[in-house]
Amino acid sequence: MAVGDKEFLEYIVRSIVGHPDDVKIERTLDERGVLLSLSINPEDMGYVIGKQGQTARSIRTLLKIVGAKNDARVNLKILEPEGSTHQRSRDRDIDTSAVDDLKI
Repeated sequence: MAVGDKEFLEYIVRSIVGHPDDVKIERTLDERGVLLSLSINPEDMGYVIGKQGQTARSIRTLLKIVGAKNDARVNLKILEPEGSTHQRSRDRDIDTSAVDDLKI
């Protein structure tokens, strides 16, 4: 059974977030390949990003594998929620306290 990249991402993200109904994925094609834009509830950003970005990096790696299986390059863009005051800084740590509470 072949699984599409969008369905694969949706399954993974809905499995780890607290608000699965707020997960929205837009799939677009361009000269670079497939771009999956992920929109989630602001409270779930910690779950998807993970400690020091490990979860997001792992999801991207899995998407590359799914894309390679389908001869496509798949990229993931995690959209920041509206009204976010997040400012990118190399010195700033990501709040991952929500991930620490997971009982996996």
